[in-house]
Amino acid sequence: MDKIAVTLSPRTVTGKKTRFLRRAGVTPCHVFGHNLASETLQAATADLEKVVAMAGTTRLVALQTEGQKKARMAFIREVQRTPVGGGLFHVDFYQVNMNEPITAEIPLRLVGEAPALKTKGRILVHPMAHVEVESLPGDLPASITVDISVLNELHDAIHVRDLKVEPEVTVLSEPDQLIAKVSEITVKAEEVIIAAPVAEAAAPAEGAAPAEGAVPSAPETK
Repeated sequence: MDKIAVTLSPRTVTGKKTRFLRRAGVTPCHVFGHNLASETLQAATADLEKVVAMAGTTRLVALQTEGQKKARMAFIREVQRTPVGGGLFHVDFYQVNMNEPITAEIPLRLVGEAPALKTKGRILVHPMAHVEVESLPGDLPASITVDISVLNELHDAIHVRDLKVEPEVTVLSEPDQLIAKVSEITVKAEEVIIAAPVAEAAAPAEGAAPAEGAVPSAPETK
């Protein structure tokens, strides 16, 4: 897997003045971590866009900071974008100790074709998109593959306990949680209520008093 790296530089511009940085193609950043004070930094927006697209939140990024010989390893913790246009507004990095285990939410990637879905009237139920795992930062997978080709019959299912991960990775999510299942499509019939037609009230005989609750007609003018 290719190494992902980005060069950061110290930032002295803060607050509302950072809009001038963004106009110049520079995005504000912060780097923080366990027992580490937050650092105010910046990077070229074009470089950061590539890093965000490649790393997501589950791949390590080597932070090459001016004035430091050794790169620091970090994950992207948060990406903020502008409401109009979706341009980069701010990026937070979380620096890690490569010798200490961490927990993370890892996306599930479904692959293959389920034979049970070839029958009409069936659907794949997929309630989970991520699982929580623990490992050393360098062993953390970018995603976990789920092969749905094992779903041969109706109601066949894959649970967290069925996931295949490397020995260095521990899955923390509950083993019985459902990941994928083949079910039947159910169509609920809507209840149709047909109102009975209202019978037209008979006109009272000439000279008779109108029925109780009836609205008397206006007198005919001549």
